[in-house]
Amino acid sequence: MMPIYGKEVTRLTSGGLTDVRIVYINRNTANNRCEKSAEAIVLKKKKSREGLNLNQVKVNECYPMKGGMQKISQDTCQGKDRSETESKLGGQTYMGITENNFTTIEQADYGILEMILSPLNLNKAYKQVKSNKGSGGVDKLGVDDLLEYLLNHKDDLLQSIIKGNYKPNPVRRVEIPKEGGKKRQLGIPTVVDRVIQQAIAQILSPIYEPLFSNNSYGFRPKRSAHAALKQCQEYISNGFKYTVDMDLEKYFDTVSHSKLIEVLSRTIKDGRVISLIHRYMNAGVIESGKFVETKIGVPQGGPLSPLLSNIMLNELDQELERRGHKFVRYADDCMILCKSKRAAQRTLAHIIPFIEGELYLKVNKEKTVVAHVKDVKFLGYGFYINKGKGLLRVHPKSITKMKEKVKTLTCRSNGWGNEQRKLALKQYITGWVNYFKLANMKSLLIATDEWYRRRLRMVIWKQWKRIRTRFQNLMKLGISRFKAMMFSNTRKGYWRTAKSPILQTSITNESLQKAGYTFFSTYYRSVRG
Repeated sequence: MMPIYGKEVTRLTSGGLTDVRIVYINRNTANNRCEKSAEAIVLKKKKSREGLNLNQVKVNECYPMKGGMQKISQDTCQGKDRSETESKLGGQTYMGITENNFTTIEQADYGILEMILSPLNLNKAYKQVKSNKGSGGVDKLGVDDLLEYLLNHKDDLLQSIIKGNYKPNPVRRVEIPKEGGKKRQLGIPTVVDRVIQQAIAQILSPIYEPLFSNNSYGFRPKRSAHAALKQCQEYISNGFKYTVDMDLEKYFDTVSHSKLIEVLSRTIKDGRVISLIHRYMNAGVIESGKFVETKIGVPQGGPLSPLLSNIMLNELDQELERRGHKFVRYADDCMILCKSKRAAQRTLAHIIPFIEGELYLKVNKEKTVVAHVKDVKFLGYGFYINKGKGLLRVHPKSITKMKEKVKTLTCRSNGWGNEQRKLALKQYITGWVNYFKLANMKSLLIATDEWYRRRLRMVIWKQWKRIRTRFQNLMKLGISRFKAMMFSNTRKGYWRTAKSPILQTSITNESLQKAGYTFFSTYYRSVRG
C-alpha cells in the first residue's frame, strides 16, 4: 500500500453551493505533479513611497532580493520532502506574498473564498446592501433592481469569482463638502460590487477583530465615537494633558496598494481572496465621464474600505502600543496623549518616520500639532479640565457648523411647508444632540434656542405676507386692535421684526412647542435625564 502524502481537493460549485471532495494521493504522485500558479507576486519592503508596483511584476523575471535573486515563475512545483503543512498547492516559490487562485493545504477543505460565497453569507450581504439603500454606480443599476439581477446572473457571477476572472466595475466619483470649502472624494461602487464587498467584509471582520488594538474605535462592532471620547477623558484625568493631534493627509487617497497587500497576506492565506481585493483596489474610477486608474488609494464609499483602513492603520496602532504610548484612534483621526509638551514633541518627531517610511503614508505637517488638550478638536468635541478631571464640550467649529445647518433648514425662501420644516428640524436636532450629549452644554443650548426661535418667528412673519393676514393673526393671538394694526404695517425687515416684543408675546415659546417644533435644550434635558 502506497504511503499517503497529501490531499487533492476538488470543488464543485453550483448555484452558490459548494461540494468539497478530498482524495488522498501518495508521495510519488505528489512529487511528479506541478500546479500552475495564476499569479505569484513577491513583495520586498522598499524605501520608496510606493514600493514595488504589483501590476508591473512579470513572470520568469528575476528581481533583486537580499543576498541573491528571486525568480518568479508561473511553472512551480511542490517542494520535495516537505511536510504536509508546509506544501503549497500553488507551488513552492519562497514568496512574501502569494496572490493566486489557490489556497494553502490547511485551508483547502473549505477556504475563505468559499465562506465568502456561501449562500448564507451572500444573503446576509444582500440584505445589508438593500437596507443601506444608496445610489447606483456607473452601470446605473439601482438597489431595487438588484434582486432580479442576482437571480438571473448568480451562477455566472459566482463562477467568474471562483475562477479568478471577475473584473469589478470602476467606482463612480462623488464629491461632498468638507470644512473650509474643500471637497471629500467618495467612490460609489455598483450595487453588485457592494454585495460582494459586503460579503468579504462580513468574513474578514471576525478574523481581524481580535488582532485590532483596544485603542481603535472607528468602524468596529460594539465600538463608537462616544467610547473613544470617554477613553480620552480617562487619559486626561490621569494627567495626560498634552496631545499630538495627528492628521494624515488624504489618507484614503494615498494608501499604498503593495503595502496593504503585504499586510493582508500575513493573515489571509487564501490567495484568491487577496487577488479579489487587489482587483477592487485597481478597479479605477469614472470621473467626469472619463476612466481614471487607481494605482494608489482605497476609494471611500464601499463596504470594504473601512475594514481595509483599519487593517492598514492597525500597523500604526501596534507600533504605538509597542512604544508604550497612550493614544486613541477613530478611523484616520488619531490623538497621542502625553504628560508634557516636550514628551509630545519628541513622540511626534519619532513617529513620523515610521508612518512615512514604513506605511508609505503622508503626515500633514501643517495640521498636525502638539498642543494642550483644551486647544484641540477631536471628533467634533473639545476638552477642558475642571478640578483635575477631563471634561467634554462642543468645539466652537462644531457650533458654527450647527448654526449654518439650522439657517439652511429655516431659510425663509426655500419653499418648504411648515410640516416638512418641522420634520427636517426634528431629525437634525435629535441627531445632533444625541451625538454631542456627552458635552456639558446646557447654557449653550439655551442661548442657541433663543436664536433658533427668532428664526422661526421670522419664517412665520414672512409667511403671513399681506398686511390684512398679519393683522388678523395678531388679533387671534391676543394682541390689541391698535397694536395689531400698527405692527402689521411695519416697514422693518423680517429679522428685526422677529425680535420685537409683539411677536415674542404673540408667537410664544409654548405656542411654538405645541405647534410641533423641537428645541435643543428641551431635547438635551430629556437625553441627559
